[in-house]
Amino acid sequence: MRNILNFILRYSKWFVFAFYVLTSCILLVDNNVYQQSVYLTSANGLTGNIYGLWAQVTGYFHLKSINESLQAANADLQNQVLNLKSQMSELRIAKDDSLIESKHLPRFGYVAAAVINNNTRHPRNYFTINRGRLDGIEPGMGVVDQNGIVGIVNVSGDHMSRVISLLNETQRFSVKLKGSSFIGSLNWKGRDATIGYVEEIPRHAVYKTGDTIVTSGYSTTFPEGIPVGIVMNRVHSDDDSFFTFKVRLISDFKALSTVRVIKDVYKSEIDSLATFDIKTE
Repeated sequence: MRNILNFILRYSKWFVFAFYVLTSCILLVDNNVYQQSVYLTSANGLTGNIYGLWAQVTGYFHLKSINESLQAANADLQNQVLNLKSQMSELRIAKDDSLIESKHLPRFGYVAAAVINNNTRHPRNYFTINRGRLDGIEPGMGVVDQNGIVGIVNVSGDHMSRVISLLNETQRFSVKLKGSSFIGSLNWKGRDATIGYVEEIPRHAVYKTGDTIVTSGYSTTFPEGIPVGIVMNRVHSDDDSFFTFKVRLISDFKALSTVRVIKDVYKSEIDSLATFDIKTE
């Protein structure tokens, strides 16, 4: 306490000077319109800059939650689009009004998840997401990001799941040339995380550099039409009956952050029918 009093006494003249200066400024601004205008303009400008800086700082820390909400909204929109496509396909096949008026359950759903661990340097790469069985995640479900497919759920725990990355030499994906019925098989051959190869495309297929490769829809893992890559060029194939394309993968696997897991409500029914066919053969 004594030190504080000594400090005040030592610099009392400066405190008195500061008091008079502050009082003078207040009186000057209060009694003069021009000075008031200058003060308010400067104060508002300074306050605006401070608020703007604060908004940028707080906005940075809220980016994760904002991104998650946007991904959830995007997942909902994609879910609606896929289900509308599925219903339109069914309605094209339907010939009578009773089928058209019947209510179809939405086939596909999405669960948004965050990537908490990811590898791209190995021949067999995996990544981990923060969703599991309690969120409805099961092995065999397809996983996509905002650009295209990225993998398939391999193992699911209660709260987390491991996903086989598209960057895995053992994994193959059923794909096709967009706008055609030419089906092929996509696989990754290691080394470059941006390049994949599509094999078994019939040689009579018509294509050009820049064509889009999409999912074929011939499985319960991915709906038809999800982007996979862009055709770069044709490479040598061991089988002269088929083309092999080198494709640039659409998704950036080194920057995976938020993904969506695809749920097919017909999966168990389709799988049971496939099992029934095998047993009867």
